[in-house]
Amino acid sequence: MNSIEPSQPRGIGDRLVVFVAQGFGSGLLPLGPGTWGSGIGVLWLITLLSSGSGWVFVAANVIAVLGAVALCTRAETLLGSHDPPSVVMDEIVAVPLTFLGTLLAIGVWPVGLAGQPFKVVAVFWPELLTGFMAFRVFDIWKPGPIRRVQSLPRGWGVVADDIFAALAAAVVTGLVTVVRLR
Repeated sequence: MNSIEPSQPRGIGDRLVVFVAQGFGSGLLPLGPGTWGSGIGVLWLITLLSSGSGWVFVAANVIAVLGAVALCTRAETLLGSHDPPSVVMDEIVAVPLTFLGTLLAIGVWPVGLAGQPFKVVAVFWPELLTGFMAFRVFDIWKPGPIRRVQSLPRGWGVVADDIFAALAAAVVTGLVTVVRLR
């Protein structure tokens, strides 16, 4: 980890930034904070799918990724470390992108899920589980371009490697969906 000159939290706003960047405390849990953050990301994905709208899914993902870049940039400064392990907002916002493979495989927005998170889980549990596991593998392993984008400056590097890991996982998740549809 590269050291960054820390800027001590000055008030409740800075403490809130760190709390949110640390995945509402999930990044402080022992044994693999990124895995805990990814679990929160699955809940975020289920919430987005339960919205019943592809437009909400896209808009929320764009806003979440851009917000995560800003949060992670500030959290790095406050914590005095580049990509500190406790900062898991990057995992949280990336996990929903693992579902892009499924969306491409089915070719339409899944209907009948609005306001029904348990139905989302019942219908898509293989994709949710596969997306989570494949994302963790690619996020930890960081093959090729996933490792390279991590060197982008500040919060961009923190979030970009997770986005790339999620896109790699989306290929695996899409293949699971294709096999299930046969």
